[in-house]
Amino acid sequence: MIAILSTPGGQIAVVAFVIVIIFIFRALKVVPQQNAWVVERLGKYRATLAPGLNVLMPFIDSVAYRHSLKEIPLDVPSQVCITKDNTQLQVDGVIYYQVTDPMRASYGSSNYVDAITQLAQTTLRSVIGKLELDKTFEERDIINAKIVEAIDEAALNWGVKVLRYEIKDLTPPNEILRAMQAQITAEREKRAVIATSEGKRQEQINLATGYRESLIAKSEGERQAAINNAQGQANAIKEVADATAQALERIGAAIGQPGGIQAVQLKVAEKAVDAYSKLAAESSTTLVVPSNMTEVATLISSAMKMVQGQKDNNA
Repeated sequence: MIAILSTPGGQIAVVAFVIVIIFIFRALKVVPQQNAWVVERLGKYRATLAPGLNVLMPFIDSVAYRHSLKEIPLDVPSQVCITKDNTQLQVDGVIYYQVTDPMRASYGSSNYVDAITQLAQTTLRSVIGKLELDKTFEERDIINAKIVEAIDEAALNWGVKVLRYEIKDLTPPNEILRAMQAQITAEREKRAVIATSEGKRQEQINLATGYRESLIAKSEGERQAAINNAQGQANAIKEVADATAQALERIGAAIGQPGGIQAVQLKVAEKAVDAYSKLAAESSTTLVVPSNMTEVATLISSAMKMVQGQKDNNA
C-alpha cells in the first residue's frame, strides 16, 4: 500500500478515489420521512426533495433549507393584555402549526416561527381588548378560533398552516382575584339563602295542603256520618211505625173474635186502676177520688163505644 502511494500513478488513483467519494456524498441525499429539503442550484430555487433517495448535481446543487412536515407545537410567550373594562390579564398560549409548502416556508419569510409568534401575540391583545373580564374566561373557544383565523390567513404566504391555538393560562391581578373570590362567595351564599327560603315555602305549602285535605276528609266523614245517622233514624221510625200498625191490626182482629170486647173492657179497666195507683204512689201528688165511682164505669163504657164504633167503621 505504501509502495502504491509512493508512485505518481498511485497518488493520482487515491486522489481520484477520494474525489469520487466526495462526489457521491454530495450527489446522493437521503431525505427522512415527513421531511422536505429545498435545493438551490447556483443560489436559485431548483426543487423540493421528497422523502427517500435523491440525486443532486455535486457542487452545483445544494440543500439550502430543511423543513419538518410534522405538526409542531410552539409556545407563545406570556404577555399582559388589557380587557375592555381596563383590567390587566397575564395570558400565554401555545400554537400548533404545520409546514405545507416548503418553498414558501423557505422564501416567504425570513423567520416564519418568529412571525407566527408575533402575530399571535398582537391578535391576542386585539381580541382580549374587545372583551370584558368575565367574558374572557367564558369565551376561550371563541378567542382561540379568532386567533387561528387571523394567523392562518397571514401564514398562507409563509407556506405554513396554523392548526389551532390554545390559551394555557389567564391570570388576573391579585386584587381582581380576591374580588372575584368574594363575588363567588356572595353568589353561593345567595343561592343557599334562596334554596333555604324555597324549602321553607314548599314546607308551608305542604303543611297547608295537608291541613286542607284533612279538613276536607273530616267534613266528608262527618257528612257521611250524618247521612248514615239520618238514614238509621228514618229506618227506626219506619220500623216503629210498621210495628205499631201491625199491633193495631192484630188488636182490631182480636176484638172481632168472640170475647174480644170483654178483653178490651178488662184491659181498659186495668189501665185505669193502674193509673190511679201510680197517682196515689207519688207523695207530691194530690189524689182526687171521684165522688161517684160509677164515673169510672162510664169512662170504660165510653171507651168501649169508641172501640165498637171503630170496629163498625172497619166493617
